[in-house]
Order: sequence, then C-alpha cells, then structure tokens
Amino acid sequence: MDINLVIMAAGIGSRYGGVKQLEGVGPSGETIMDYSIYDAISNGYTKVIFIIRKELEEAFDNHYKHRFKGKIDIEYVYQDEFKKYEDRYQINRSKPWGTAHAMLCSSPKVDSCFAILNADDFYGPQAFSIMAEALRSNKQPYTLFLLGYKLINTLSDYGNVSRGLCTTDSNNFLIGVRELTKIGKKDGEIYYEEEGEYKLLQPNDFVSMNFWGFFPWIFEELDREFENFINQNHNNPRAEFYIPTFVDMLIKKNKTKVKVLPTDETWLGVTYKEDKPLVIKGINEYIKAGQYPERLG
Repeated sequence: MDINLVIMAAGIGSRYGGVKQLEGVGPSGETIMDYSIYDAISNGYTKVIFIIRKELEEAFDNHYKHRFKGKIDIEYVYQDEFKKYEDRYQINRSKPWGTAHAMLCSSPKVDSCFAILNADDFYGPQAFSIMAEALRSNKQPYTLFLLGYKLINTLSDYGNVSRGLCTTDSNNFLIGVRELTKIGKKDGEIYYEEEGEYKLLQPNDFVSMNFWGFFPWIFEELDREFENFINQNHNNPRAEFYIPTFVDMLIKKNKTKVKVLPTDETWLGVTYKEDKPLVIKGINEYIKAGQYPERLG
C-alpha cells in the first residue's frame, strides 16, 4: 500500500524569528524535515508533499534538487495561493488559516492514505514505523490515527508551546482533543495559561504533535467544515482552523474514531532559536547510536 507524507512547512516562524523549516541541524546541513523524509523512505512511504508559501519555493528547490533523488517523489502545494472560499468575502489576509486549512490545500496531490506532520518537529524513527503499520493494517475505513506523545517529552525550556491535549478511553481511542496554545513550566510543574489563569497538566498526558494518519475520504469532510469556518470567521483576522479542532468535530458527530498510537519518543523541535543547540545534540545522539548516517540524501 502506498503512503504519502504531507509536511506542513508554510509557517511564518514568528516566535523563532526566521524560516526555521530550512535551518540546518545535521552534520551536513540536514533539516529536521530531512530526517522525517529519511524515516519515511525507510518505512516505505512513496511520496512527500510539502505545503509551503510560494515565496519559499526557490529555497526548497535549492535544498531538495539532489537530496533523496530517485528514492521518493517530492511535490509542492502553496497554502498562500489556496483561497477556495476567501474570494466570497473579498478577504485579504497574509497569515495562514491554520493547520486544517494547510491539510485541505494538499488534497489535489494526495493519492493514497497519508501521514501529515509539522516541518519543524522531529518525531523519532519509531514514529514513522508505528504510523505506517497502523495505516497498512487498518480494516475500519473510518478509523483515523494519531501519534500520542507524553507531554513531558514535548516541552521547550525556552518558552510556551502549543499542543493538542488528548483525552482517551481505556482502549486508547480519542474522546477529544483540545488545542492549548500556552503550555509551559512553572515552579516545577506543567501548566497552561487560559484567560490569565494557570491550570495544571500531568507529565504523562497524551498530546498531539500533529502527526496524524488519514485516508482520502477525509477531504470531503474537511472541505465542508472549512467552508463553515470561513462563513463564521471571515471577519476575524486572528482566526485559525486547527486539525485537532476539525477531528474533534468529527468525533462529536460520530463520523470517525481515532486510535491514539502511544510512543515514548522524545520530541525535538525549534520553536525558539534557543532550542536549536538541543536539537543538534539530539540528532548527533541518534547518529552515534546508528539510527542515521552522517549524511542524508
């Protein structure tokens, strides 16, 4: 069975202060995305679809002109040019509409079941094998998948992060997922901030790092829900439509079940500039352990 890998790489990087998608973290200038692609190839994924802004195309072309050539197909879609419903309201907006909008704009290129993830998150090699096995062995067409990371393994020491907090039943099926945008450490505990109040979280709570497994039928549902979102939020310049929010809607409407796939992998990512040395250190540890070669591509 073919599996596509969709990488969301259109972010502006306001907290990071630059185009973090193409920051080198490996010995030969490899990006975090390169390690995701390497792990995808190792587990039989057949195509990579980058979701980018049009202005990044040349930089991506320069980076991927020779990397992974002949090993996996690479295609682009442009989130900033995907304006299916904006013209209805003459919306002029530079900020992306969020991760669910990003996923919707990839639909013309997706031709199989697919995993979708963030460009700036390092998920660990086991994550790709866990997801591939789940997608290939699935017998229930309306079951979806989500890699479940322990919250303690996904935090930054340098500021708040956004995570989808998961609630599951005894069989690890998702009951709901809630996007929390201000999660951080305070006085030795993990909290999120909401309307000026700090609320406690547990270290082993499952969180979504936006590593999802979907099937093509999802796009019809997503298109419908995004149209509704635009109708309700076209006057809100800060509104964003997130994948966890969309999936939560489907669960509540009994249109899908989502199996959370637990992993003990530790997240590495560059939310802030100060995170980069820790990512480099983590990548080097994987290389020393034989998980990756010195040079990818």
